[in-house]
Amino acid sequence: MADSVLEILHNTFGYESFRGFQKEVINTVIQGLDALVLMPTGGGKSLCYQVPALALAGTTVVVSPLIALMEDQISSLKQLGIRAESLNSGTPYPEQQRIEQELLTGHLDLLYVAPERLLTESMQRLLDQVKLALFAIDEAHCVSQWGHDFRPEYLQLCRLKHRYPGIPRIALTATADRRTRKEIAERLELDNARVFVDSFNRSNIFYRISQKKQGKQQLLRFLQKEHPEDSGIVYCLSRKRVEDTAHWLNEQGRLALPYHAGMSNEERSRNQQRFLKEDGLIIVATVAFGMGIDKPDVRFVAHLDLPKSIEAYYQETGRAGRDGLPATAWMVYGLQDVVLLRQIQSGSKASPEIQRVEQQKLDAMLSLCEVTSCRRQVLLNYFDEPMDEKCGHCDLCLEPVDTWDGTEAARKALSCVYRTGQLFGVSHLVDVLMGKETAKVCQFNHQHTSTYGIGKDYKQTEWRSIYRQLVARGYINVDIEGHGSLKLNERCRPLLKGDERILLRQDRYEHATTKSTQPVEKGRVLVADEDKPLWDALRTLRREMAEKQGVPAYIIFNDKTLFEMLRHKPCDLEAMSQISGVGQYKLEQYGQQFVELISQALAYHD
Repeated sequence: MADSVLEILHNTFGYESFRGFQKEVINTVIQGLDALVLMPTGGGKSLCYQVPALALAGTTVVVSPLIALMEDQISSLKQLGIRAESLNSGTPYPEQQRIEQELLTGHLDLLYVAPERLLTESMQRLLDQVKLALFAIDEAHCVSQWGHDFRPEYLQLCRLKHRYPGIPRIALTATADRRTRKEIAERLELDNARVFVDSFNRSNIFYRISQKKQGKQQLLRFLQKEHPEDSGIVYCLSRKRVEDTAHWLNEQGRLALPYHAGMSNEERSRNQQRFLKEDGLIIVATVAFGMGIDKPDVRFVAHLDLPKSIEAYYQETGRAGRDGLPATAWMVYGLQDVVLLRQIQSGSKASPEIQRVEQQKLDAMLSLCEVTSCRRQVLLNYFDEPMDEKCGHCDLCLEPVDTWDGTEAARKALSCVYRTGQLFGVSHLVDVLMGKETAKVCQFNHQHTSTYGIGKDYKQTEWRSIYRQLVARGYINVDIEGHGSLKLNERCRPLLKGDERILLRQDRYEHATTKSTQPVEKGRVLVADEDKPLWDALRTLRREMAEKQGVPAYIIFNDKTLFEMLRHKPCDLEAMSQISGVGQYKLEQYGQQFVELISQALAYHD
């Protein structure tokens, strides 16, 4: 069986060797045992059930939460010569009959279904008549009520164990902290499953987080400097902000489309398909977009608003650079983001325990934003993966942030909250500190408080930064009534009394630059000037092939495989077969045309 598995890997998928613990996972399920697999996005989770699906007799059933994800994966599998189909609510009845017949006659390697459909009695009666090889539960974090993508239908998937007791199950996810992992195992009744936890370190992603100051302009400068022609995703918190940002980007000359739950299914599907198929297109979306999106050449993920947890941030940024090539996770955030998320959290009708966990998750997210050392260390530590050395591949490693002793300024800020009655938001508090005689200041006689005008030595933006950091670090609470007023809590007492000192970050809104250095740009894929004509030609040929078949270009060959061709320049089919990602089926379908293109380019160059 070991030889058979390696043969499948090479001939079907075009890879020479397994990565990480893929081989161990595959051997586990082939032996009929259950497995729980945590592997980062782009780490090769799909191979962990696709290879066994080809090695084992019978059909593998894959539980997947989104129709778009199923269709994307099936298109990729068919390009490899694998017999794969899906049954979902969008499948026309004649097509459904054909697929069911193929399933019953044993002609399918993989069948993708949504959990809602799988759990119907009619679907299970159908599966009762089928030789089953394996159940693969993808995006398994959807089972967790602590998670960020909770799907109640996933809670019922434990029934598979009882109805099909002899069939192994493999649950897979890219994001789960210790609590979520435990819940996945409990709710899916994976009592004796082998647990595989890969590194959460996405070393190809460059992380950068800056303070927000005219966020859209900051986004545009980032795109112009680092990703002038690349595809990417921009996340916003609200539907209105999604629409406004997409419209504005188009006005600035970047092709951008919106995606949010307020749009019709047809419009969302159309925009998603364009994003998958077109080069250089940007999707501006709420978090409703992207779960399980397989597009490997997303070169950046940008956040214009603060995510509510590190899991959400990791899942969303993980959609960048799935092909292992350089990518950027870029974010700007400000005090208003912190206040808004605190308010949303305070208004939650969830149980006290869930509210407490959500509070902890937001605190961890804020710690990642406000940290002054290495971001990747904070990120990995959250997932119980301590990192001893700084990563050298985030903004704070390459552009260290300055800190300053903010003790006295913080005491003034806290005193102003107290002296004005703990009834006001940041803007008014800053006006009082700076001694401004606004109508509101005069209305409440705050020009007579002891804190009026004591903060004239700092700018308005600096006071806002001080308040943001005090809220983020838990010295100040946002009120639960939804008015955004700030209130002191017990934690601020030692600071106010002078028993504690505090170091604050020196805010930075763009790259740190000096006369001797250029801004750090680590998320770009660079092609040497002499290789650009061939690179463009390879991409053009790939696009033309994809358009003929109506599939995304990366399904023909992804960027990483094209880079391999660019580096090795194979001039015959034997050499092409050694390129990573070129399996037997793709070699037969496309190899000759790519070989001829490369040969012509080399002859012209000579």
